[in-house]
Amino acid sequence: MIKLGIAGVCGKMGRRIFELACNDKDFEVALALEKKGLPQIGKELGKVKISSNPDGMFLIDVFIDFTTSEAAGENLDYLAKYRKALILGTTGFNDAQIKKIEEASKVVPIVFSPNMSVGVNILFEMLPQIAKKLGPDYGIEIVEAHHKAKKDAPSGTAKKFGRILADVTRKEIPTHAVRLGDIVGDHTIIFCGNSERIEIKHQAHSRDLFALGALKAAKWITGKPAGLYSMQDVLK
Repeated sequence: MIKLGIAGVCGKMGRRIFELACNDKDFEVALALEKKGLPQIGKELGKVKISSNPDGMFLIDVFIDFTTSEAAGENLDYLAKYRKALILGTTGFNDAQIKKIEEASKVVPIVFSPNMSVGVNILFEMLPQIAKKLGPDYGIEIVEAHHKAKKDAPSGTAKKFGRILADVTRKEIPTHAVRLGDIVGDHTIIFCGNSERIEIKHQAHSRDLFALGALKAAKWITGKPAGLYSMQDVLK
């Protein structure tokens, strides 16, 4: 059984990961972590108590983090200290924070992806082929939409789409961000020529999509050597 730690367990994403993990016989949630100062600290959640102490990572095998770039950076120090695997779905990292993730992956295995869904990761593989086939006569732009509380814009997923397509076209890909209501996550890649338009759209209907992907990655990474992995590695 995999002993799991979950960051931000009182948030919408963390709570859903917790609930799905509790219903999976392959997991035992051994650490439910939250930031200091929340009134839920010390209260029971299932078979564990909500904690604000990252030192509890010595109890786990794999840690899942979908919090903020700042919190995830602090958690990395403890994961490296205790040599624990990490599934990192947090976005909005700056260059220094990315470097810290890369350094940590030299001592622990990390699956780092801006999007844990199967469909999005298939698009990461397919889009370069489409762009090459269509050629330079087709302009490309990206439109993404998320809930109004999402802090980073454009999303990490949209940025990765843009980087992948820029590598093929050698051009910067314009990206537009929308923050409205409770949109879970929409991404549209538009290829437009003079006489036709192709739109490839991915819509997330619920957070389960990302939570289940993270749990799949947690099973995959168990026993893997230190290194920086992606969801493409998991799916292969």
